[in-house]
Amino acid sequence: MAGGVPRIFVSHLSGIAVFDPNGDQVGRVRDVVVMLRVGRKPPRVLGLVVELSTRRRIFLPMTRVTSIESGQVITTGVLNVRRFEQRPTERLVFGELLDRRVTLTEAGEPMETVTVLDVSVQQLPARRDWEIDRVFVRKGKSGTFRRAKGETLTVEWSAVTGFSLEEHGQGAESLLATFEQLRPADLANVLHHLSPKRRAEVAAALDDDRLADVLEELPEDDQIEILGKLKEERAADVLEAMDPDDAADLLSELPEQDQERLLSLMEPADAADMRRLMSYEEHTAGGLMTTEPIVLRPDATVADALARVRNADLSPALAAQVYVCRPPDETPTGKYLGTVHFQRLLRDPPYTLVSAIIDDDLQPLDPDAALPVVAGFFATYDMVAAPVVDDSGSLLGAVTVDDVLDHMLPEDWRETEFHLDEGEGAVPHGS
Repeated sequence: MAGGVPRIFVSHLSGIAVFDPNGDQVGRVRDVVVMLRVGRKPPRVLGLVVELSTRRRIFLPMTRVTSIESGQVITTGVLNVRRFEQRPTERLVFGELLDRRVTLTEAGEPMETVTVLDVSVQQLPARRDWEIDRVFVRKGKSGTFRRAKGETLTVEWSAVTGFSLEEHGQGAESLLATFEQLRPADLANVLHHLSPKRRAEVAAALDDDRLADVLEELPEDDQIEILGKLKEERAADVLEAMDPDDAADLLSELPEQDQERLLSLMEPADAADMRRLMSYEEHTAGGLMTTEPIVLRPDATVADALARVRNADLSPALAAQVYVCRPPDETPTGKYLGTVHFQRLLRDPPYTLVSAIIDDDLQPLDPDAALPVVAGFFATYDMVAAPVVDDSGSLLGAVTVDDVLDHMLPEDWRETEFHLDEGEGAVPHGS
């Protein structure tokens, strides 16, 4: 335990059960997937290899893990059951890192060769990211008899060499490690200016969630090019990881036969959302909206709403308010009753019912409302998100201000570089 954050040795994860939120077992952990980084930076933990009861091994991202404790892993319940395929930048802890011979160092100088017996992983404070932080090693030469007598010790990841990528490497692995801390929009700008060959290499090496975030920030031509170079099953996975409205926009640019092939590979619920969004004209509220706003029933409390708003996967615009509807909770919902803004949630006691504090004064957007009408609505009422409701009163989704801006800016707006001078606002580079 370091600073109140639990440390878990991966040997304790081998074979433990994985459960969904309802307590049903979905499989067992068979390996841990990590991504090595440049120099002596600790590897990032990407997820777990989980073996289902059918013996199929799938990938469970750490973003879908809600807790690891008491000899079990609890997930969000959202699992992709496609077979796990290791990517070029990924390493398997049990399969590739344990029993490896590495060099123990002191003050940066090599001291002696040791054998890796175990590594520990730790969740970073105030973040959902996990990384390897310690290595449990045995001194002495390899070989079962000799190892049994060697001294064992636990050291920081930075105290050993023989794992990490080389700084001067030219492969996609080193490039990814170099740009690891970039925001998706900034990494998208890097990819846009790479050669097509290198762009495809980097895209293939990114994990699904990261690639999805980056694709959303790329120009349309780059999106189509990258998606077309992925294996079809992976392309479907990446589309599922994208915001539904962005994924639908991308799909709509593909030939019809490609659209249908990818939709058939997606989870049925995700494919249904895509088809629904693609049925609307692009520059309308229906074409701009996401189908995954925060929907609550009238008997939900302020505490329930705040718990949903805390979801780190939500954009700030989507987390700004919740939409109160009668069942069903998934879009299209039952009758839309109104909206509760985040600020109002902060002002009322946790036990307050959301139905008692809804704002139902503003008329929601019609799905066929044109872009100028939607933009005028946002400007008039200072909104960051707005509900889209059909003639029957069902909530179809929500439009966010970032999507409105994205469709109102010139097509080549991503080509304009911006920088922020100290004490000044953002201005175009070179102006």
